[in-house]
Amino acid sequence: MKTQLKSIVEQADSKPQAGNLAREYLQARILEALQISGGMIPLAFQGGTALRFLYDLPRFSEDLDFALERPEDDFDLGKFLDKVQREFEKENYEVQLKMNTTKVVHSGFVRFPGLLYELGLSGQRTQVLSIKLEVDTNPPAGASLETTVVRRHVLLQLQHHDQSSLLAGKLHALLQRDYVKGRDIYDLFWYLSNRRWPEPNLVLLNNALVQSGWKKGKLSDATWRKVVQQKIEKMAWERVFDDVASFLEKEAELGLLTRENLLGLLK
Repeated sequence: MKTQLKSIVEQADSKPQAGNLAREYLQARILEALQISGGMIPLAFQGGTALRFLYDLPRFSEDLDFALERPEDDFDLGKFLDKVQREFEKENYEVQLKMNTTKVVHSGFVRFPGLLYELGLSGQRTQVLSIKLEVDTNPPAGASLETTVVRRHVLLQLQHHDQSSLLAGKLHALLQRDYVKGRDIYDLFWYLSNRRWPEPNLVLLNNALVQSGWKKGKLSDATWRKVVQQKIEKMAWERVFDDVASFLEKEAELGLLTRENLLGLLK
């Protein structure tokens, strides 16, 4: 299926888009390999890549993020990444693995040395395309789960956080991150622009905030928008664009991503 990846890259409109599409194809194949090996059973897909695969978020994403919702299954990230590696090697990909399972959030990298050069996306043979996976082994309580079948290059059956829980996760990241991440801002803008998207799962949001040391009190239906608004008002907005621009399907959307527009959606 390397031929499929090469075809995707050749049809891209630009080299940056080709890089994003190549990464997304590999993300899908990693999810497929995890699914085949049973690695997805105890996990719930979350984060920006989940939004793109499940709800067509119009920006590309770098990482695969999961919550371990069935800890009794004794999930072993290394064991499943070994199976991912073997699946890719069957198709003549060179694959390297790197892992850190010493922290609560287990992380792993599936690395593809030389692939960007092979695809004509880099002039350096040594450049590595890397996909990061993160598994929160102690996620905050309160998430609601759903299972959805989607086709994104391959057919996937994904257990994931539901819409209100996904929004809660994004709000938690935005409120607790001590630096400006433009992708958080864009995703919130995208969420709020869809008036049919449900309100955030406040049980999950408050549990997540407490878990990460929040000291400003419990959020409610009446207060969460005001608290987010205060955070947005203090942000160095010029940093938003540098982070998110290269991931957007349509660069013109940057013109709509203003502080005033986002604050308007929060009212």
